Amino acid sequence: MSLVKWIDFQSLGDERGSLVAVEIGMEKAVPFDIKRVYYIYHTEQGVSRGYHAHKNLKQVAICVTGKCRLVLDDGTNREEVWLDCPTKGMVIEDMVWREMHDFSKNCVLLVLASEHYDESDYIRDYDDFLRQAIQ
Repeated sequence: MSLVKWIDFQSLGDERGSLVAVEIGMEKAVPFDIKRVYYIYHTEQGVSRGYHAHKNLKQVAICVTGKCRLVLDDGTNREEVWLDCPTKGMVIEDMVWREMHDFSKNCVLLVLASEHYDESDYIRDYDDFLRQAIQ
């Protein structure tokens, strides 16, 4: 089973520019109610982020500008993709280890989350993650 699950967002626009609307409850939309939105930007060259999983939280990651490489790992399968298109979102399920690498200078990574921030939902040690993922 592939860990890579894309959502295609419709790009609207005209000669003035483009617009992407993110909606819930529609086909090919965000598959959960959004309770938190954040974005990562100005990540220095050579810096990687993530290195954690969530017990319950689900996310959609959208690279609104620039690009970065996303690694997803469920304890059995490990896949990587490039996030480099503002009209494509990557669904990241719960109990999936994630790492973000190779941020371009102008990268802005927008993340839509199914839950509010909760430190107790994080698994920050990979060996601990593997133990929990295999159960």
